[in-house]
Amino acid sequence: MLAISSAATPPPPPPSPPRSFSRRHSGHCSAVALSPHADHPSEKKKVVVVGSGWAGLASAHHLTKQGFDVTVLGSGNGPAEEIGMRGFRYAYRNIFSLVDELGIKPFTNWTRSAHFSPDGLEVEFPIFQDLPKLPAPFGALLYPQFLRLPLVDRLTSIPLMAAVIDFDNTDIAWRKYDAMTARELFKQFGCSERLYREAFEPFLQIGLFAPGEQCSAAATLGMLYYFFLAHQQNFDVLWCRGSVQNKIFTPWLESMKIYGCKFHGNSKVTDFILDGNNGTIAEVVCGQEAFQADAVILAEGVSAIQSTVSSSPVLQSREEFLQVLNLSSIDVISLRLWLDRKVQILKPGNVCFGVDGLSGWTFFDLNSIYDEYEDEPATVLQADFAYARQLLPLKDDQIVQKVVSCLSICIKELNGATVLQHIVDRFPNSATHYFPGSYKYMMRGSSSFPNLFMAGDWIVTRHGSWSQEKAYVTGLEAANRVVDYFGDGSLAKIIAVEEDEPHIETLRSINRRLGELRAELPLSDFFLQ
Repeated sequence: MLAISSAATPPPPPPSPPRSFSRRHSGHCSAVALSPHADHPSEKKKVVVVGSGWAGLASAHHLTKQGFDVTVLGSGNGPAEEIGMRGFRYAYRNIFSLVDELGIKPFTNWTRSAHFSPDGLEVEFPIFQDLPKLPAPFGALLYPQFLRLPLVDRLTSIPLMAAVIDFDNTDIAWRKYDAMTARELFKQFGCSERLYREAFEPFLQIGLFAPGEQCSAAATLGMLYYFFLAHQQNFDVLWCRGSVQNKIFTPWLESMKIYGCKFHGNSKVTDFILDGNNGTIAEVVCGQEAFQADAVILAEGVSAIQSTVSSSPVLQSREEFLQVLNLSSIDVISLRLWLDRKVQILKPGNVCFGVDGLSGWTFFDLNSIYDEYEDEPATVLQADFAYARQLLPLKDDQIVQKVVSCLSICIKELNGATVLQHIVDRFPNSATHYFPGSYKYMMRGSSSFPNLFMAGDWIVTRHGSWSQEKAYVTGLEAANRVVDYFGDGSLAKIIAVEEDEPHIETLRSINRRLGELRAELPLSDFFLQ
């Protein structure tokens, strides 16, 4: 068992002092191709972007380049902090394009990963792009090295492809599958209990942050297809070589500030002021402070938007925002542990399931991921737990003791090591919960206010991406809606997800045609009930 030292956790920074009331008449914001001292700054349309994560910064970045007067409102002192360690998958084509544009190199090389259970190592995942390409989904099924899961169990996933083919990310498909749980989906399509327990449920717990009975079947199909089933290389992952905030968000925001984009931290939106003539948003209110706006993009997570709705009579006047209060979020706990010795961790990123009654969780070898820990004489680990409400009320030492006990079960070499220092971060209501039936409460990119647009990983989009890539893409989509609203500027280029492989596209075309024929049959609605 790991021993735990009594090293103190660093205290949080002191809160910023409250601001006095002021009206913001912001300066200009120029496109990259223009001089930062362009003429006629007063003619620029003012855009307020609420949120400084992937979605908000994506919107601000493009609108800054188009010459709009952009103000970003963030809840903290700087850009948003990404919750836990999240990998960057092969399919994140838009994020990789952004990084190339910024001229930064924040990522590791492609890495392998592994899954653990109380019995030890269960499966190792290769770098799929290095292997001969097989038709989807056979590469994903055959190339991972399962130590205990028999091939006969893995093959029971083949019938699930019928649902994958049927789910084409349309509104009809979402409504068809959203009321069903992921657990019901896998059972209905014949997946063995062992395959579900040892393969699919761990994917759900790291991809949708909840156990299968708490996940929408629609979200499950979308997530699995994008990350794992569409193309075998899509599951390949690399990591940020430090915090995303430091390695990507901060230099990204600083590049925007050069051209006039403004950032205001510690800003919590409490309400809006309407233009009485046309019903548009005229100002964004943050307590004692207000920001003039010709257009607004709300690019925050579910719980932050719910907080804004609860305080804003303006948003409460619209049914679409009241419906958002029916959504829910998932608690996340992240721990960083410094050990007294070097311990060999099999892979940089690992998943563990079935240990001590906890939902699936992840742990990382930061010595092999973060630049700052590369030469650290001892092992530095991070462990992230989603769906972790039962851990939130515990004291830090209690959480650390529980976690290191779980780690010792997965990695026997950790027994006898001592924890010299630890940091425990709690993120209540921080991850989007795609629970069964949640789709009908999620918002689209446009709202009933003509100049108020939405972005974030919980916003409905037909792009087909997930997680950070989805948040970034919806930010670009929101920026394009602003450009279209004003009739000024160029649309952001959004890279589409890779096309379906030919056999998948053929099967989907056949499935669509069969659906059309069924709909044309007399009494088809009666027999489909």
